[in-house]
Amino acid sequence: MDQKIIDLYDRFTHGGINRREFLDRLAEVAGSGAAAMALLPLLQNDYARAAMVAPDDARLVSERLAYDSPKGKINGYLVRPKAKDKRPVVLVIHENRGLNPHLEDVARRFAAEGYLAYAVDLLSLVGGTPANEDAARDLHTKMNQDDAVAALVAGVSFLKQHAESTGKVGAVGFCFGGLMINRLAASSPELDAGVAYYGRQVPAAQVPNIKAALLLHYAEKDDGVNAGIPAYEAALKANNKKFTMHTYPGTQHAFNNDTGAARYNEAAAKLAWSRTVAFFKDNLGAPPKA
Repeated sequence: MDQKIIDLYDRFTHGGINRREFLDRLAEVAGSGAAAMALLPLLQNDYARAAMVAPDDARLVSERLAYDSPKGKINGYLVRPKAKDKRPVVLVIHENRGLNPHLEDVARRFAAEGYLAYAVDLLSLVGGTPANEDAARDLHTKMNQDDAVAALVAGVSFLKQHAESTGKVGAVGFCFGGLMINRLAASSPELDAGVAYYGRQVPAAQVPNIKAALLLHYAEKDDGVNAGIPAYEAALKANNKKFTMHTYPGTQHAFNNDTGAARYNEAAAKLAWSRTVAFFKDNLGAPPKA
């Protein structure tokens, strides 16, 4: 797909233009309104696609679980293997559209690896994630990001003390969630490991506060996010932080999201996943098998 189209969609999904302006510009780039409409299914996330781990997978059990934050109750989706063993925890942080079926699937993937996984809904701060993706994106702009960080700090403490937790807590986030990983790492001394997928970085002044080991995944064709890499990398090195960074050639922002055909890159997603699972095993401990 033409990079101009992907860049235009990226501007739309990150609030640079509204839906009407996006569709008008897409029609200009594609050559007609009909051509633009034909491209939309390739650009938008399709949550009807089969999940990698089905919601009713016989190996797993799940529940809706809320915890307290400084600004009120935070809802989420907790999933684990059926066997009641103590397990390391993975906190899953969503993109800028709240907690959706794709992120619940990601949580199940971690549970299938043996972890206690919790996919958080930070839009609980502003009423909860609506079913409509555009409405969720609009609601996200009303959420105070400092409140979201405080909610995540509270979430790490909550999960660390969960009855089925080993006390080791890692977190993984995508897009907005990737930024939240970096901010959470700079805010919570209780976080043991963080994995950020194409997430913006924190200022160098906050890097000394980071205690967690970090794994940072970046897409090659993601100029807005990647502009902050050199300063962040330099600050992490200068402060002797434990981190690993990978940039995946030829990939777009959101390359891990298998519900978005235009930007999903299967090879890169599988490689990043294998690195993520190995990283959590090294930094949280190997979980009992699912």
